[in-house]
Amino acid sequence: MPALRIHAGPLARAHIAQHGLRPQDVGVIPAAAGGPKGLILGPLDRFVFGAWLPQASQPVDLIGASIGAWRMATACLEDSITAFRRLERDYIAQDYEVPPGRKGPTAEHVSERFGQNLQAFYGGRIGEVLGHPRYRLHIVTSRGRHVLGREHRVATPLGYLGAFLANTVHRKAMGAWLERVVFSAPLADRAAPLPFATRDYRTRQVRLEEGNFMPALQASCSIPFVLKAIHDIPGAPPGAYWDGGITDYHLHLDYAPRAASPIVLYPHFQRAVVPGWLDKGLKWRHRASSFLDSMVVLAPDADWVRQLPNGKLPDRKDFPHYGPNLQARMQAWTTAVRASEQLADEFAAFVALPPEAQARQVEAL
Repeated sequence: MPALRIHAGPLARAHIAQHGLRPQDVGVIPAAAGGPKGLILGPLDRFVFGAWLPQASQPVDLIGASIGAWRMATACLEDSITAFRRLERDYIAQDYEVPPGRKGPTAEHVSERFGQNLQAFYGGRIGEVLGHPRYRLHIVTSRGRHVLGREHRVATPLGYLGAFLANTVHRKAMGAWLERVVFSAPLADRAAPLPFATRDYRTRQVRLEEGNFMPALQASCSIPFVLKAIHDIPGAPPGAYWDGGITDYHLHLDYAPRAASPIVLYPHFQRAVVPGWLDKGLKWRHRASSFLDSMVVLAPDADWVRQLPNGKLPDRKDFPHYGPNLQARMQAWTTAVRASEQLADEFAAFVALPPEAQARQVEAL
């Protein structure tokens, strides 16, 4: 059964019909939040960053939120193929202690363990990430405003209720509660320019440095109520920072790729590019917009997904589903990841085709 579906916006489809999809065409790569779902993209990441993109030399902007930020930071490490394999192993082996009388681990415990994992993964190697000769990393976080400016056991749930209600009325209205803060790798003496416009949502940009890399990355992965917020990141406005997926779940951004490399290449775990985490239930916001005109989405086929363990992609519900049976969860996730090697194989076959053959396989986004 085919595993990979390729969807593209109108500008990207026209480019592929004329030139095909080539490594030198890629100017931006987004990487979504979504927790364990991102595991199935590991083989694609290894092929794209380890074999395909090295055939060209243009700069590429990498934008990540939550697990996507972890993935894109890993792409900037030397020997990224080995690093991606380690990320996969470390993520699958996550295990947290559940206190007696609780259904899940405490946010304090998860945050402490996760911070230790990031330190073990990137400790001593941040310079590789920030100094990559081609890749410019942008880590997306969500900064609380007003009542969400500090994490509090009463104010924080109320603040997120307010954000949810405001977002239901209008996405921009959520900016009164949460703003997008992007930590961007340095370019000369400043942060690298953002590869997207920011008129859509309240946004700040901060230069990513050695001193704020770890807290920024952990903040981007800090799901509210599952992990603790990260407060007062060095070099950034004071306050509480949470998962970048809250404001930008799938990075449905107003992309502005360079003319010489006009494609936004998006390995994703589904076709829809949902704007924010609070938009998951708002189906009318799941449609493609003009923001995605230059985007090529690489997504698994729905029928192929139903053949994976439990008939779905790995997700956070697997933690309570398997409970203390760590080995069973690890086996299910490992099986899904091994099956997803088919995604990479099919993409490798696709990019080897002539433009007219590629164009026949591309569907509208």
